[in-house]
Amino acid sequence: MHHHFQTSIRTLLAGLLFTGLCTGVLAQTGGARQEDPALSIYRATPTKINNLVHTKLDVKFDYAKRYLHGKAWIVLKPHFYPTDSLTLDAKGMDLKQVSLVQTGNTGKTAPTDLLLRTARQTPLKYAYDGQQIRIQLNKTYKNTESYTVFVEYTAKPDELEVKGSNAITDAKGLYFINPDGKDPKKPIQIWTQGETEASSVWFPTIDKTNQKTTSEISMTVDKKYVTLSNGRLAGQKNNADGTRTDTWRMDLPHAPYLFMMAVGDFAVVKDKWRDKQVNYYVEKEYAPHAKAIFGNTPEMMTFFSKLLDYDYPWVKYSQIVVRDYVSGAMENTTATIHGDFLQKTDRELLDDDDRLGESVIAHELFHHWFGDLATCESWSNLTMNESFADYSEYLWFEHKFGKDAADEHAYSALNSYLEMAEYQGDRHLVRFHYHDKENMFDQVSYQKGGRILHMLRNYVGDDAFFKALNLYLKEHAFKATEAHHLRLAMEEVTGQDMNWFFNQWYFGQGYPTLDINYDYSQAGTAKVILTQKGEKVFDLPITVDVYTGGKKERHNIRLTEKADTFSFAVNGKPDFINVDADKVLILRKTDRRDLNTYVFQYKNAPQYLDRREAIEACLKQQTSNAGARATAIAALKDPYEGLRALAVDGLKLDNNDVKTAALPILLDLAKNDKHSQVRAAALRQLGRLKDTAYTPLFEAALKDRSYMVEGIALNALAELDMTKAYSLAKAMEKDAKGLLSSGIANVYARNGNIADVPFFAKQLEETSGQEKIGAAIMYLNILANVDDTELVTKGIDQVVDVVTGFNNTWVNNYIINLLAPMAEKKHSKAATADAALKAELTKQAEYAQQAAAKIKASSSEE
Repeated sequence: MHHHFQTSIRTLLAGLLFTGLCTGVLAQTGGARQEDPALSIYRATPTKINNLVHTKLDVKFDYAKRYLHGKAWIVLKPHFYPTDSLTLDAKGMDLKQVSLVQTGNTGKTAPTDLLLRTARQTPLKYAYDGQQIRIQLNKTYKNTESYTVFVEYTAKPDELEVKGSNAITDAKGLYFINPDGKDPKKPIQIWTQGETEASSVWFPTIDKTNQKTTSEISMTVDKKYVTLSNGRLAGQKNNADGTRTDTWRMDLPHAPYLFMMAVGDFAVVKDKWRDKQVNYYVEKEYAPHAKAIFGNTPEMMTFFSKLLDYDYPWVKYSQIVVRDYVSGAMENTTATIHGDFLQKTDRELLDDDDRLGESVIAHELFHHWFGDLATCESWSNLTMNESFADYSEYLWFEHKFGKDAADEHAYSALNSYLEMAEYQGDRHLVRFHYHDKENMFDQVSYQKGGRILHMLRNYVGDDAFFKALNLYLKEHAFKATEAHHLRLAMEEVTGQDMNWFFNQWYFGQGYPTLDINYDYSQAGTAKVILTQKGEKVFDLPITVDVYTGGKKERHNIRLTEKADTFSFAVNGKPDFINVDADKVLILRKTDRRDLNTYVFQYKNAPQYLDRREAIEACLKQQTSNAGARATAIAALKDPYEGLRALAVDGLKLDNNDVKTAALPILLDLAKNDKHSQVRAAALRQLGRLKDTAYTPLFEAALKDRSYMVEGIALNALAELDMTKAYSLAKAMEKDAKGLLSSGIANVYARNGNIADVPFFAKQLEETSGQEKIGAAIMYLNILANVDDTELVTKGIDQVVDVVTGFNNTWVNNYIINLLAPMAEKKHSKAATADAALKAELTKQAEYAQQAAAKIKASSSEE
């Protein structure tokens, strides 16, 4: 599953600040955490009494009632001990019948379809509590015998009380989108979401990750609709009543949480990998862009297959984009579901500088080895699914876009984890105690887990790392696993004991905080003094590069104490000592060295993080130090676009020396850089100068292919000539998408014309996912400048609805921090207004304050 919302909501907020298209404060919440009594419960791997063998489903949908009418034939065998009973998970269903199917088939293979449908059925005694069906079988079965249970049922997902996780905002399993067609802007769709244990809302099963079953799903739908499910499309049958029955068959076993169905009016864009179908299901208007969005999928399948020396094991690979999805994406076997944030035009994709779409596509595909093929045996071991999927994003970026792009992605992932640890509390990676299984889907299981795998790869070396992954997959294909299986594979390949690594990083929490000091007082020796500041002492293998007299020497050291001093023989004083030269450690550090080492580091040390550290240090001293300034200017031509944009963004052009050196380069970047994020950053800096000499440049940029560049250019023009910018914004409005919409919104907000308020309401309504938050922020910006009480209160209500719906602490704090200055602005305007307007403005200010209180209250209920 891609934990898309939680991990990138701050990126979105930071991005809006970065583009200069909104103002605000990124608030943080700390505070005391109460001990949770549920944390004392040990979460054991579920006991296997019976094992699923085969699941056959026959389903029809009632759109009006939002029901599914189903028949399930479930073939099972006792795991080891003989048993005379069976417990199935079945949440909130009406059961019509539960019976034994007497096929006369007790062998290992699943009975045929015909045999199941025609065999005699004997009713079974059962008890049902709305969550589980406890069935008394007709006799005691041994683990050499299989038996088949038939259940006829109605699933009623919308009548169920459920609770989802951070990664999944809901857990009712089966979703009807716009079933009555009342919303003309929304397609009519049905889709499912099984993880964690919601598949049992729409079919009875043993809903645990350590179960695996082959499957056959027959869906009867209106013949105008397309269907998708797991495995291959084994047959389509037209029925007399205008419906069609599609049967999808999965011949390899997979876990019940990976079962899926989708029904709707999708365009199917066909691709292939070797002789396997690779299809992309999108809304029809996005069909021309499907290859731009998903087109790298076959190349990814080749890359991962070769890297793991284990070919993609399943019969096909389809990806489908659905509306109102409750997560980022989900790796249902052979049929991945994506949220509609992935549906972008080719032009919008130009501005996807963090390559979000690409990372999600890689993440879900890699799950088809780690998660779908070898599956975590319990939610405590979720790292066996999600840390690998997270790390696959790095692997793909490194292969396709280069190591700098991968390292930038890893850097933001690491910060996401460090922030969580600081503000929400840290957690073990393998977690046998948790409040709720949904809490496992966090920045520890994903981002930190991915960084831990990167450290492990660096420590054992590429050949050993991928050989061990291959061994792990071969030994555990179609089985359920825990972290020790990975450790044992690593040990077998490397010949080394790896307990120290796994105990520290998998079965523990935290990260080292290093204080780094240097001592050059003794001729011929350079000393590095390392001190661990935290309570916990980590065992850290560290790479150190010593640069002296034009040469670099690599040393491998190991810090196992609270503090230690490492001495290196040198000819003369080193120019720079690079501690953690491979930049792989999960840590916070205080590196006590002078500016000259950063200037040297930028020129000589190769990694993305070397250059980033140097650029950040030099930007801080660009106005006072010539070396720092020269480095900041040099970084404007860094080979990697992410660092060029960082350098551009950090320039202080109010300093004459900086301005003189930077201007010619900025003009060139604004016009000619291949990457829209760099062109946009350069235009934004030039826009801050408020110099009419650049008007032609900004006007030319309004014809850029990138919406981001157009949005920035429009705002730069607004600083010089609001009337002109406003009329241009009006002309560009109807075709605007992405950051151009934000740019137009910003111009409208500053202009404060009451006639433009509907534009903001429309943006809020039509965007989805995180973009809704951006739209809410923009909406508040114009409401701050409008005096009409009815419009202001209605707009605030709409924003509060959206924000409380997200149920995200960062978002809540961010919006609260926008409502406060809005109230202030209204109060100060009221102070000089006439009596009638004063009353209105005071009312609006109070309303904004009440809204902030309401959001705060919803936050504390979490």
